[in-house]
Amino acid sequence: MSLATVVSSLGPDLGPDLAKRRTVLPQSSINHARIVALIWNIADDVLRDLYVRGKYRDVILPFTVLRRLDSVLAPTRDAVRSMKKILDDAGIADQDAPLRDAAKQDFYNTSGFSLQDLRHTSNATRLRQNFEAYLDGFSPNVQEIIDNFELRNQLPRLTKADALGSLIEKFLAPDLDLSPAGIDNHGMGTVFEELVRRFNEENNEEAGEHWTPRDAVRLMTRLMFEPIAEAIPSGTYRLYDGAMGTGGMLTVAEETLHHLTEPSGKKVSTHLYGQEINAETYAIAKADLILKGDGRAADNIIGGPEYSTLSNDAFAGQEFDFMLSNPPYGKSWKTDQDRLGGAKKIIDPRFVVTHDGDSDYSLVTRSSDGQLMFLANLISKMKQGTELGSRIASVHNGSSLFTGDAGQGESNIRRWIIENDWLEAIVALPLKMFYNTGIATYVWVLTNRKEERRKGKVQLIDATGWSTPLRKNLGEKGVEVSPADADRVLEALKAFDQYEDTDRSKVFDGADFGYHKITVERPLRIAGADPQRVYTAKEIKQLKEEGVRDETAPAVIRKALPYAAAPDPLHGRYEATIDGRVRVVEYEPDTELRDTEQVPLTEPAGDCADGIEAFFRREVLLYAPDAWIDNSKTKVGYEISFTRHFYQPAPMRTLEEIQADIRALEAETDDLITEIAGEI
Repeated sequence: MSLATVVSSLGPDLGPDLAKRRTVLPQSSINHARIVALIWNIADDVLRDLYVRGKYRDVILPFTVLRRLDSVLAPTRDAVRSMKKILDDAGIADQDAPLRDAAKQDFYNTSGFSLQDLRHTSNATRLRQNFEAYLDGFSPNVQEIIDNFELRNQLPRLTKADALGSLIEKFLAPDLDLSPAGIDNHGMGTVFEELVRRFNEENNEEAGEHWTPRDAVRLMTRLMFEPIAEAIPSGTYRLYDGAMGTGGMLTVAEETLHHLTEPSGKKVSTHLYGQEINAETYAIAKADLILKGDGRAADNIIGGPEYSTLSNDAFAGQEFDFMLSNPPYGKSWKTDQDRLGGAKKIIDPRFVVTHDGDSDYSLVTRSSDGQLMFLANLISKMKQGTELGSRIASVHNGSSLFTGDAGQGESNIRRWIIENDWLEAIVALPLKMFYNTGIATYVWVLTNRKEERRKGKVQLIDATGWSTPLRKNLGEKGVEVSPADADRVLEALKAFDQYEDTDRSKVFDGADFGYHKITVERPLRIAGADPQRVYTAKEIKQLKEEGVRDETAPAVIRKALPYAAAPDPLHGRYEATIDGRVRVVEYEPDTELRDTEQVPLTEPAGDCADGIEAFFRREVLLYAPDAWIDNSKTKVGYEISFTRHFYQPAPMRTLEEIQADIRALEAETDDLITEIAGEI
């Protein structure tokens, strides 16, 4: 295959005419594309009849990792073996650090084999045995990658088909040079990420679960960094993703931070931390860092089936400067809930906090969807003692904006965030942005160090119209946020309340999203009830079962308050005559007439004591004069409705336009009738 053919096969962005594009495409990019194409062809050549196309990655990705590591370790292989013997002879159990030193890398292999050695093994059974010994010789961090790729599970099939030797032979081909001399660490990381991208696109349904499109990630990182780019001083920063998938968000965030700070001469170093429950994607993330030469960073990546972020926080008590995440949408976290003790017994300080005087304020959401729990996890790791504090960018679907009633976990999280003034902005992304869903998605931007002009405010940006169509859909993904589209979003964010297009960006007070949920009661009225006596609970039960409800009947009294009690009809305390004396009483509420109302926190009080009373007198008492508010059931809730704030009704058609359409239809109908009549 020619180089031009290889480059052309990788897609329209590289183009069919290599000669014309040499001035545009760097030589390194051409080399990366060539390597990706060669590895991709290995999958087609060796695995075509063994695996369905979507499963090629189960073999190709770990073999790519092994080939690179094998090449990197070649110069120090003898030194590692010698050090291993010295350590064994000395009876030293903890050998990891000295073996890393001997390898001059953050990984090593003590097996005595290299891929070149295995290449010459002709017997399939012996080859498998030697290959397993080779795998067993890798350092613990690489073992973790191999185990989570479940590569050993592929060996019986590869051996039976006599394909293991062919794979090794193909990966050792002279034109596929994965050694440091042939491709540097950054280039190797680029190649690996490109392979991951292509395999994910082959599996569009799975891609969205573990891989966020790069255009979305770049926008998120820009939203996180650019508003404070000039204020970021030289120093060391910790980046964290609690649902990291293949780790793309962390690496793009790292690149973005360096890109923004280097032009001004700032010296910025970063440490990456992440957690991922899916074994394969965790292995990809860890392998990617090792291939890029970031072995130390790979040690801070934790994952596997036993490491669910919600129930097994690998970074409990730690704080981070910048955090971003794309948590799973609509995915049950019932297993995590049970591990935490059950919905009513969770005491994890990430999810049960002190707020508004309540030391047991629950952020626990419904077990059917835990995406906001991931956001609460990020917030729990905000830095408190630094000038910049922390910034968060997290992408969610629409349910995070409005699901959950007042007092429930989802609403409580929104209230907790807004009343603590952490929510800087929410950006509505274009539809069809992600690989496995076309639904609406939103980026939440949070910080605990708001600039002065933003304090108490929340900015909503409607970026649904700022996108560029793809030439070809990738699963459900039909559009992307181009750099120019992202520039428009950042322009709106930075302009804040000075942005001219108020159809795209609006600024609100935090309280604008809050409401009181009040419970409206009306008295139980039973025909024949005595309006001058107090009924016992047993008698009331009998009245409900045997009596006849009648709106004109007297209200049933369930309690007489002490003589000093003051009447308060608004809250269910009425005056009645009991045994010849005027008393303050409470009526039995009729559950069939019970209702609830949402009263905005910003409801003006007018001449009343507060907004609730003003709303109640205007909206309820006019239609139900005997109603009252049960104060014990009043709760505060928060919801954010993009539809309400950005809704633009379609203009009504004029009468002339409608008449013209009717006339056109009539003329068309007359022509058809004439044509039919003529044929008859």
